[in-house]
Amino acid sequence: MLSICKQFSRLIVIDRYLLILKEVTIDVTSSYFNMLHNRIDRRILKEQLQNEPFKRRTISFYKYFEIENPHAFRDEIYAQWSALSCFGRIYIAREGINAQMSVPEHHLTKFLELLYAIPALDQLPIKYAIEDDGKSFYKLTIKVRPKIVADGLEHGTYDLSKVGKHLTALEFHEALDEPGVIVVDMRNHYESEIGHFKNAYCPDVDTFREEIKMVVGKYADDKDKKFLLYCTGGIRCEKASAFLINEGFENVSQLYGGIIEYAQQIKQLGIESKFYGKNFVFDERLGESVDGQVIARCHQCGQPADTHTNCANTDCHLLFIQCADCRATYEGCCSAECQTIFHLPEDERIQLRQQHAAKYADSKIFKSRLRPKLKEVGQNT
Repeated sequence: MLSICKQFSRLIVIDRYLLILKEVTIDVTSSYFNMLHNRIDRRILKEQLQNEPFKRRTISFYKYFEIENPHAFRDEIYAQWSALSCFGRIYIAREGINAQMSVPEHHLTKFLELLYAIPALDQLPIKYAIEDDGKSFYKLTIKVRPKIVADGLEHGTYDLSKVGKHLTALEFHEALDEPGVIVVDMRNHYESEIGHFKNAYCPDVDTFREEIKMVVGKYADDKDKKFLLYCTGGIRCEKASAFLINEGFENVSQLYGGIIEYAQQIKQLGIESKFYGKNFVFDERLGESVDGQVIARCHQCGQPADTHTNCANTDCHLLFIQCADCRATYEGCCSAECQTIFHLPEDERIQLRQQHAAKYADSKIFKSRLRPKLKEVGQNT
């Protein structure tokens, strides 16, 4: 690991890559820390990504462990991973790390060596994407947050070391048909809308912090029953199972590795999937099909569709499901109003942005406007 206040490699930015040149001793300055962030326009980064002459692998991993100095840890791994041209979205907190990344294939072995060199992450399980074109991320973003999974609770409210029983993909698959078992989707509504397990309870919520409290309330009289929890990669189930156990639930199990691991294992075993539809992912793809079914519908016309998109009016940026026909009709916008704004000159858009500041403030990605009744706002008239 690099030492922030002692000797470390001089970092020089060339294009979007950071190259480690030689070992020197210098003082920490603000210019050094400025190098530990991407400053290039995303349009340029996306173009460069498309022109890369090598392949990438999309991976994800997480680990709950104590990080004494999250900011120093963040800067150290940023320098190392940037040098390998890694992209991704990584969150660091005192409670651990949560990462979704795109790693060049020719640097994958070196990346894993660096990752496993961190004692708490040695031999950490890595999940590989189900469908992967290598274009999942176009830059490296590592942020320090209060928690890697926001639960809205004070630190120490429950014991994260006391989690539910980890079930393999096959064990979870078989347990789904047990009499009286309660299956709970620990993801948000926009994720479960496009794909979920057989007979799963899918809470109609926008955030994890809402969901864990809703589940406890709904099943307050069923604490002696068997619960099966699942999420995308397992990180939310770690917290959810610990929270349920703390609340008195007696028999809590969780899908180890999440939907990603389940899809991989079921495919290898040649077993028919009990997960229907698409698995939502938090990168440029916004989803990867597990069984080929389309179980959701376009939010504009109601036809079968499961492709999420963000409104092309970047001031709105609403996340919604749009079919190919509506995408062509509305040019990627969520409404006729946004389509009109999309074509306005920038100076007029700035004026409208100021007039509708409050409206746009409530329409950021993954907020409560994810499920607008689009037909009722008049965009089809």
